[in-house]
Amino acid sequence: MQERSSVGDLANQLRRELNRYSPGGKLPSSRVLVDRFRVSPVTVSRALAQLAAEGLVVTRPGAGAFRAEPRDAGPAVGDTSWQEVALSADAAAELVPRTVDASGVLVTLAAPPPGVVEFNGGYLHPSLQPERAMAAALSRAGRRPGAWTRPPVDGLPELREWFARGIGGAITAAEVLITAGGQSALTTALRALAPPGAPVLVESPTYPGMLAIARAAGLRPVPVPVDRDGVKPALLADAFKATGARVFVCQPLFQNPTGAVLAPERRGDVLRIARDAGAFVIEDDFVRRLVHEDAGPLPRPLASDDPDGVVVHVCSLTKATSPSFRVSALAARGPVLERLRAIQVVDTLFVPRPLQEAALELVGSPAWPRHLRAVAAELKTRRDTMTAALRLNLPELSLPHIPSGGYHLWLRLPDGTDEPSLLAAALRAGVAVTPGRPYFSAEPPAAHLRLSFAAVAGTAEITEGVRRLRTACDEVLRPSARGTSTAAENGSTSRA
Repeated sequence: MQERSSVGDLANQLRRELNRYSPGGKLPSSRVLVDRFRVSPVTVSRALAQLAAEGLVVTRPGAGAFRAEPRDAGPAVGDTSWQEVALSADAAAELVPRTVDASGVLVTLAAPPPGVVEFNGGYLHPSLQPERAMAAALSRAGRRPGAWTRPPVDGLPELREWFARGIGGAITAAEVLITAGGQSALTTALRALAPPGAPVLVESPTYPGMLAIARAAGLRPVPVPVDRDGVKPALLADAFKATGARVFVCQPLFQNPTGAVLAPERRGDVLRIARDAGAFVIEDDFVRRLVHEDAGPLPRPLASDDPDGVVVHVCSLTKATSPSFRVSALAARGPVLERLRAIQVVDTLFVPRPLQEAALELVGSPAWPRHLRAVAAELKTRRDTMTAALRLNLPELSLPHIPSGGYHLWLRLPDGTDEPSLLAAALRAGVAVTPGRPYFSAEPPAAHLRLSFAAVAGTAEITEGVRRLRTACDEVLRPSARGTSTAAENGSTSRA
């Protein structure tokens, strides 16, 4: 982290000094910059590379770095208003108009302003990521024979075998496709299994990114409620019967956002109901490797108990490593595998071989199990810290379920709470939270918040973030409570 900071600091300093040089003028040599700013040659090289990428300097091997020539004025601004008509005309002809709304995904990707506690993050904080192990794996991968040649379109056989062993059951390497992250795998699966205009059953609430994929493909998400034991089988059967849907998307393990785990007695029912409906189950097994230290034995993936090819399984390395380590797997049995393969090839050709080789190096190293054990211990500590802080400082927020895996808590807000107002107040108080509304495909039964404890620096920041959220709640919730109290008092007086 210190090296990154020094690179940025040096780049900023050089950027400020560029006006001292005329266009084409030579900057001081790397040796002079090293001595002047007391940084390493690597830091100088990276800072100059950053300025070169911005088009501010030009580096010439053996000659040095030079201030770039001024950029030409950009082209005249055109009139793009015609696109509004063209795009609207496309939608008018569609049975279910496609809506590409990334807001539910972007809320977990957007970096909050400096000083804001990040309770809305969807990935591990850099301090929890196996940065050294990933760097070492990437370095070793780059030296593997053939590392930069084209990989098999299905993925490296050894990596497919590793994913197949993790899924278990009768799944073999031949039934696994390597994909570029879970989002890509879900997109491929939905495109393969549901034509535009079709209904697709989803858990309610559910992952906003999946809802965005479905709507962008012109599908109709139909909600099926979940409780702390996962999806309700009777309601799932009713939804299949009422809609004629042929796809159900679920997260049986540490569901996002509720943290629910599909109960053992419901697992067989879900597979039987889908099989009777002639439908597929897309199993998004997204956080199996983010189990907490106190979780105990985990249930196997649904795909491992499915001999009939009902389940299309999605799993990924991304959540347990880094948002940039986008390596995942799609597993399926039967003729659907060929359709999945064809769509993936058309969309992405293949996952870059160096990244696949790095994944093999990482999961095969002694650092991998050590990393998973460390993350399991840290996530439990963070979860317990956030839970205790919420119960102490925000008892009016309902926490119906404390999960033993994943990276967040799902809170129900008091009835009548204005979600957008609370989000804005929280940001003013210095804490970014995730609203509950994007997790529902239909009208939500109540207002909710999702609080992530994985994207912050540590437990002290969790405690401070909850304190700031208390300030926001005092601004938004208590005036309402005072109004209710005053109204009750007035009513009592008038009756007297």
